[in-house]
Amino acid sequence: MSARVLVTGAAGLVGSAVVRHLSERGVPVTALVLEPATDLPADRVVVGDARDPEVVDEALRDAEGVIHLAAIPHPNSDPPEVVFGLNTQATFTVLDHAGRAGVGKMVYASSYAICGLPFARIPLRLPYLPMDADFPLQVTDAYALSKRVDETTAEMIALRYGATLVGLRMPFIGTPDDRLPKMAAQHRDDPIRGAADVWSYLDARDAARALVAGLTPSRPGNHVLYVAAPRTLAPQPTEWLLDHFHPGVPRPHFAGRSVPIDLEPARDLLGFTAAYPYEVR
Repeated sequence: MSARVLVTGAAGLVGSAVVRHLSERGVPVTALVLEPATDLPADRVVVGDARDPEVVDEALRDAEGVIHLAAIPHPNSDPPEVVFGLNTQATFTVLDHAGRAGVGKMVYASSYAICGLPFARIPLRLPYLPMDADFPLQVTDAYALSKRVDETTAEMIALRYGATLVGLRMPFIGTPDDRLPKMAAQHRDDPIRGAADVWSYLDARDAARALVAGLTPSRPGNHVLYVAAPRTLAPQPTEWLLDHFHPGVPRPHFAGRSVPIDLEPARDLLGFTAAYPYEVR
C-alpha cells in the first residue's frame, strides 16, 4: 500500500517499529505522539493526546488507514480508573473520528491479556486450549476490561461506518537485545512465571508486520485475531509445561514447543506468520 497511514502511540516500542516498517516500504506516515519525538522516520508528526478530538482530526488529515496503539500497556503503574478511562476514550476517539473522516481500514492493538490471566486479581483457570477468538474472557482487571471495551468499540465502528477493522490480541512483545532475553531466562529458570501467558511472545518487528498486514485483510468486516510466535519462549516442551502448570485443561497434543494459541486465522486473513523467532537456550 502507498496511501498515508496514521500511527497513534508512534513513539512506543511497537509504534516505532510500525513507523519504521511502513517508512521502509515507502508508505507516508503520520505519527501521533504524546511528547515531541525527533527520531521517528515519519514524514509528518502530530503531538497531542489521542483522546483529544481536535488533535485526532488534525492527525487524520489525508490518512486512508489507521493503526491505533496509543494506550497504557498494563494495569500496574496507574490507578485502574486511569487505565480504563484513557485506553477506552483514546480508542473511541481515534476510531470514531477515523470513521467520520471516511477512513475504511483500521487496525488496533487488543491484547492477549484480555483473557484475564496475566493480571488476574483472583485465581483463574484456563477453560481449554488452544486459545482462540471464542475463548471465554475472565476479566478481573482494568486493563483487560479496557481491551474488551475496545473490541466492542470496533464492532460499533464497523457497523456504523462500514469500515473494516482488525484487532490483534498480541502477547508479550520485545526485541532480541531488550526484554526477550530476560523473559526467556525467567521462563527457563522459573517456568511458572510464564504460565499465565502460556509462554507466548512476539518480536516487535513481527508485531509491526502483523499490524501493517491488518490494513489489507483478505476479506472485509470486523475481525479479532491472536498473533504470536509459533513456538514458546520457554525451552521445555509445551506438553511438559501444560502438564505441570495447567493440569487437566482440555487440549489436543502440542508438538515440541508449539505455542498453545490458534494462529491459523491470522495466517488465513492476513497471511501473517512470525519471521523473527527468538533463539531459546
